Amino acid sequence: MAFEHAPLVAFGVGLVMTILLLVKLKLPAFLGLIISTFVVGMVAPEVPLRDVAAETATAFGDTFAGVGIPILMAAVIGKTMLESGAAERIIRAFTSITGEEHGEYALFGSGFVLAIPVFFGNVFYLMAPLARSMRARVGHSYSLFIVVICAAAATTHVFVPPTPGPLAVAAEVEANLGTTILVGVMVGAPTAVLSGLVYGKFIAKRVDIPLRDTMGTTTEELQEISQQSTSNLPDVLEAALPIVLAIVLVGTQTITDTFFSSSAWFVSVFAFVGNPNFALTIAAIVSAVTFYRMTSLDLESWAEELTEALKEGGNIAAIVGAGGAFGGMLAAAGVGGYISSALQELGLGLIVTAWVIAAAVRIAQGSATVAMLTTAGIVAPLVGQLSVHPAYLVMAIGAGGNILSWYNDGGFWIITEIGGLTQAEALKTWTVVTTLIAVFGLVFTLSLSTVMPLV
Repeated sequence: MAFEHAPLVAFGVGLVMTILLLVKLKLPAFLGLIISTFVVGMVAPEVPLRDVAAETATAFGDTFAGVGIPILMAAVIGKTMLESGAAERIIRAFTSITGEEHGEYALFGSGFVLAIPVFFGNVFYLMAPLARSMRARVGHSYSLFIVVICAAAATTHVFVPPTPGPLAVAAEVEANLGTTILVGVMVGAPTAVLSGLVYGKFIAKRVDIPLRDTMGTTTEELQEISQQSTSNLPDVLEAALPIVLAIVLVGTQTITDTFFSSSAWFVSVFAFVGNPNFALTIAAIVSAVTFYRMTSLDLESWAEELTEALKEGGNIAAIVGAGGAFGGMLAAAGVGGYISSALQELGLGLIVTAWVIAAAVRIAQGSATVAMLTTAGIVAPLVGQLSVHPAYLVMAIGAGGNILSWYNDGGFWIITEIGGLTQAEALKTWTVVTTLIAVFGLVFTLSLSTVMPLV
């Protein structure tokens, strides 16, 4: 074994260990991921043995710092919106417009628009209760509802600024922001339709995902709420208020941070209130108040119900943190740098090369944002070679960086745990969706850049 190929060996060992522990031995996800992380660190020469445990803890902590509070508050939002009837009331408002048999279009459109100013994970936290309530109401097609939300939100997450990933890549390759937004919508819309609505209807006929007890709410409770009279549910404005508040606060922060000087007084204000940690806390409080108002619980019982939601959220956050630790250890082992260096000289043309590098880095270390930024740094000095607008390079990087979300991606575990999916179901839905977005995104990027180069 040549020393220079050690990162590739570390990646292979990590892949084998996760499959063995999670799929074959069926260990709890947290334990399996932490053990795999330790093993990768032990076989990677780039990580000193004495630092393996500390590196694991640091990567876990870094991930948890980013998602811990939002996931815990999402658990409260999910439980309280479902059990207060708020999610059911929103679903009834949707289906009054689309018809009960076509509720997926409302979920799809909402996910696509909401994820433009807001991180994918935060959108899924808010939309998952609606998908569960929709499934309880119509009695089928949960896989379709999950797929359309995931595809719509994940597509704008990697293609359309001011979402942070494509925004940072556009800045790195010096692509005009307005043009990048326009191209992002043109590439993202058909990509989302094919990856979400088309694939969702295909997989829903083949994979029937049942409702399971998750986020502190049982299937029986959901079924009971779906049968209640609308007069016993919150009104639609109160029901939607937690989602509206979170999206407005986070979205406003994104917009002010992107388009206004940091010296403006209101930028600092919205940087605070629009931080997902604060915005989702406010949303959770509002949702919990509605839950208290709509039930006959006393304050002590109400607090106990919220504590149960937080316990469930803590388990989910721990699993997501372990997934981040696994991806972080692969990065520390040099896997991303090894792969990106090996792919730079492929001679495929800059757009395709950028896609391949971003895809390889994403598969190796898990984070779409890291894959996008890594690739942008590699290809930015080569932008002068392009015969099309650099916005298309942003699209290619975003598409590649979204591919094949699996065990080393925190997003995989968010979908699995909050959505109530098994690992196999997540692989057939979420993992396939991210791969379809990557492939269709590249196809539409190449097609549009040929017909409309914008130079």
